[in-house]
Amino acid sequence: MRGVGVIEFGGPEALQIVDLPEVHAGPGEVRLRVHAATVNPTDTFIRGGARADALRESGPPPYIPGMDAAGVIDEVGPDTETDLQVGDAVMAMVIPRGSHGAYRESIVLKADAVTRAPAGSNHAEASTLPMNALTARQSLDQMGLQPGQTLAVTGAAGCYGGYMVELGKADGLTVIGDASDRDVQLVKDLGADIVVPRGDDISEQIRQVVPEGVDGLADGAVQNELAVGAIKDGGQYASVRGWRGEPERDITFHVTMVFTYDRRADLLDQIRQQVEDGQVTMRVNSTYPAEQASETHRLFKQGGHRGRFVITFD
Repeated sequence: MRGVGVIEFGGPEALQIVDLPEVHAGPGEVRLRVHAATVNPTDTFIRGGARADALRESGPPPYIPGMDAAGVIDEVGPDTETDLQVGDAVMAMVIPRGSHGAYRESIVLKADAVTRAPAGSNHAEASTLPMNALTARQSLDQMGLQPGQTLAVTGAAGCYGGYMVELGKADGLTVIGDASDRDVQLVKDLGADIVVPRGDDISEQIRQVVPEGVDGLADGAVQNELAVGAIKDGGQYASVRGWRGEPERDITFHVTMVFTYDRRADLLDQIRQQVEDGQVTMRVNSTYPAEQASETHRLFKQGGHRGRFVITFD
């Protein structure tokens, strides 16, 4: 069985096709024939060795990145309670461990980590949804904003940021998103009520349109202390890169760590329904066969792209 991974950590060129042993579903598990795996920032950390010590503790190489998988169920393990069946098109978030990552032709997951793909979607589209949408869902759950309150999103044109805008609107929030000139229409199309210029003066830009400050801010652009000034006293801040902030003005700082939403197919299925209802979109930039996986990481490193690069296994 083919996978895409690293034997030695390095740049995009370190990714290579590797041979992996066949896997089978055990009790409580299903096996996916993976057709698409999305490229995310965390994948580059695995490839580059940023988490080398933890990876080595998980076993010998190859190390397989990938947190988003979409494909077809081709095996259901014994004594598995699920309404999923062989042949169902599905998607799942994967927590990489050693060679257990989404960049592989076949992967075994707990059944409660897997849900059906949105009706009418292809595998590439479905693969862009799980990790980023669940991360946004977790940030919203942590902040606990109520309908009618205000949410600011930095990095609103990105994948996490885009889902924050869409899911925030679905939750009944008034959403302020930032954007460069070229992304203003995109952020408006995602549903933002107000779009402000992105930049280091983000707090000032948001305060110009919401003078009292916003109830919550999701910092997809990782601006940290530069963005905190946009939040009203007693408001909420959600970080996606572990920044915990300094105590000030009774603001609550949340660290969003999506791995704690592993095996939350119930939440992912709600998001699937929101896709089918037209509240959430899936954004593919381009697809590449597994043999060209290193190219996806080269392009990702360049930045400035919109939508996700997707590695395909046909």
